[in-house]
Amino acid sequence: MTAKRTTPDEKPKRFTDEERAAMKERSRELKTARVGNGKADGESDVLAKIAEMNGSDRDMAMRLHAIVKASAPTLSPRPWYGMPAYAKDGKVVAHFQPAEKFKTRYATFGFSDMASLDEGAMWPVTFALKELTADVEEAIGGLLARAVS
Repeated sequence: MTAKRTTPDEKPKRFTDEERAAMKERSRELKTARVGNGKADGESDVLAKIAEMNGSDRDMAMRLHAIVKASAPTLSPRPWYGMPAYAKDGKVVAHFQPAEKFKTRYATFGFSDMASLDEGAMWPVTFALKELTADVEEAIGGLLARAVS
C-alpha cells in the first residue's frame, strides 16, 4: 500500500495550531522534569495552568482538582500537554481538557488505560462536561475512587 499523495491544489493534513501548542507545552514539561530531576512541584504547576484558564473552564478545573484530591488522594497533580492531570507512579490516570484549549463546545474529563475502570468488553473513559452539578461531581468522585483501586 502506498501513501496517498496530495495534488498541488490540496494541502497536506497538518496539526492544528492548538495541537502544535499542546505538543510544545508537553515538550517543555518533559524538559522541566529532566532538568529538575522530576522533582517539579506538580501541585503548583497544575494550579498555575488552571489560573491561566478563563471563566467556566477555570471554575470547573478548580472544582475537579478538589474532587480528585478528596476522592483519590494517592494521585499526584502534574501538567500534561498543558492541562491539569493526575498521576499514579508517574503515569497519568486522569486529566481535564478545557473546552477553550481546542475550541470545543464542552470540556472533558478523561481517564487513561492506567485507570481501573474496566467493565466488560467496553466502557467509557472520557466524559463531556458542560457543568458540574452535585450528581456529576458524585459520579466523578466514584469513578476516581474506582480508577485508583
